Amino acid sequence: MSLPLFPFSAIVGQPQLKNALLLCAVDTTLGGVLIRGDKGTAKSTAARALTAVLPPVERIAGCAFNCLPGQPAEQCAVCRGEAETISAGVPFVTLPLGATEDRVLGTLDLQRALKGEKNALQPGLLAAAHRGILYIDEVNLLPDHLVDVLLDVAAMGVNSVQREGLSVSHPARFTLIGTMNLEEGDLRPQLLDRFGLMVEVVAPRDKTLRADVVRRRLAYEADPLAYAAQWNDEQDVLRARIAAAQTLLPQVVLSDALLDLISHLCCEFEVASLRADIVMHKTARAFAALDGRLQVTPDDVRAAAELVLPHRRRRKPFEQPGLDQEKLDDLMQEAMQPPEQQDGNGQDQSDSSSDSEKQSEGGDNQQVFTAAAAGNARQLKVDAPANNVATLAGRRSDSGDATRGRMIRAVPDSNPASLAVGATLRSAVLRSAAEGLEEGAAVQLQAGDLHGKVKAGKNANLILFVVDASGSMAAQRRMEAVKGAVLALLTDVYQRRDQVAVIGFRGDKASLLLAPTRSVDLAEQGLRELPTGGRTPLPHALQLALQTLEQSNGIAPPLLVLLSDGKGNVALENGGDPWRETLALAEQLAARGTPALVLDTETGYVRLGRAAQLAQALGAECMTLEELTADNLALTIRARMTQ
Repeated sequence: MSLPLFPFSAIVGQPQLKNALLLCAVDTTLGGVLIRGDKGTAKSTAARALTAVLPPVERIAGCAFNCLPGQPAEQCAVCRGEAETISAGVPFVTLPLGATEDRVLGTLDLQRALKGEKNALQPGLLAAAHRGILYIDEVNLLPDHLVDVLLDVAAMGVNSVQREGLSVSHPARFTLIGTMNLEEGDLRPQLLDRFGLMVEVVAPRDKTLRADVVRRRLAYEADPLAYAAQWNDEQDVLRARIAAAQTLLPQVVLSDALLDLISHLCCEFEVASLRADIVMHKTARAFAALDGRLQVTPDDVRAAAELVLPHRRRRKPFEQPGLDQEKLDDLMQEAMQPPEQQDGNGQDQSDSSSDSEKQSEGGDNQQVFTAAAAGNARQLKVDAPANNVATLAGRRSDSGDATRGRMIRAVPDSNPASLAVGATLRSAVLRSAAEGLEEGAAVQLQAGDLHGKVKAGKNANLILFVVDASGSMAAQRRMEAVKGAVLALLTDVYQRRDQVAVIGFRGDKASLLLAPTRSVDLAEQGLRELPTGGRTPLPHALQLALQTLEQSNGIAPPLLVLLSDGKGNVALENGGDPWRETLALAEQLAARGTPALVLDTETGYVRLGRAAQLAQALGAECMTLEELTADNLALTIRARMTQ
């Protein structure tokens, strides 16, 4: 017997998280909830605990497609025959990050196909999640080929399997619940928009609450059965509340005035997706139903906005997600004002301060250095050595021998890692026909019939930024230009889902400001807070870059981006010549086949050209800051053509 889950009613605090999950239980068409937060904040615990308080659903015993009774899927033989209707718990299906497309979508049922059945589908995880919950832990790490699958199914509510001679479809409507830690990178915008609601979860800062969390968790781990029994009454009350809200929901009314308010909020927060308006409407009604009311109030709309808009509003690069609560309060207050107190644009006339005045009031809170203004965009193409195969297999170029990804062909393989079912069956049938197999006889598979899948996929690159923050770089204007270039590069890194690491060097040593991660927000934060001044330990920086690349070898194909004027003046511990040490380390980086880009930050009328010499030793492209722009700067790793 499986142990009971941690009771949903016993979760301490986290009211917004619990509300979001309950709303998705009340209205299953909301699209699910994305739970973002630090590790160890009960994200997974809350998601899994929800199933224990959901009212049971009616289903057919033995049905693998979770068909609604009376509405069988075309492929479901169980529901099309005489079967018993039972009351069962809501399906809760976990989608592993390493799952194959066949496991998620479904694949050809080999045993049934060999018996001559056509369109014999072996259902996958999407069929099991129909009318239930599909849960993805660390959803931001989900491979792109599975993200594409989810986008298609979430848009249509139908899973279509078109592969290996199989062409079938079945309903797949589910509530998508995902958890993620922002340190591991963000989600693709298309998938982010598919989550109806989003919640930011943080650990409680109150010591009393934290102690209560620990006590309850330890009590549960000591005796799960006894602890769960203590909360049965609260669980039953919550289950009845959800069931009542589900029944009440179709009767809940949202007025035209509040619908106008919803659209106004979406426009003011610059939300492009019309899905936001629809989901806010549904969420506000679900709030009212959960509270036992038939009329939606402005407070319901405001609460819905806090869950629906933060992940959909248009953000500038590296602007932190979230919602401006002060702005939301002002918009709600304006909406509640009588028409005579508003100007022609719906603005409260009592607020006469201009935007320029507000900007001037906050003028003293500027960052130490900001990004330079954008100019004409251009694209950088960084050549990779032709003999370095690893650098060509990243997300910036296709890999023709991937373990995951789309199938591009089938090849004979007596011991395939991934069986190409269709090609294997065709080979067996053709061989059997050539051998004179009698009609109606079973086809026997042989080792020579087996075919394996050749897949094409993409993996992330590792972009290692090495930034000179010494006195020679300390001028405000130069640091603005440097940050502008780095922001542009980080934007490209984010769009291509690369990993990023940052090394800064000043004074007597270099430091790894950010270990390899997919979170470009953390990279930008590290650069923003980078202190400047002091000497230039350039050899130390290149030595640390070598160590970082060696430690991360095999994780992702690397690219080194060095921002410096090349004027190193701090030698390594052996007390040698800094410039000679710099060139020697650059040659070591070039010897290991690391593609690189040097951004020359030297300014002034008289220039030594050290950065250009360093780039030559690295076998790298070299560009000056004057040639760079602060946006739309793209990096392309390509194979260097040999004559």
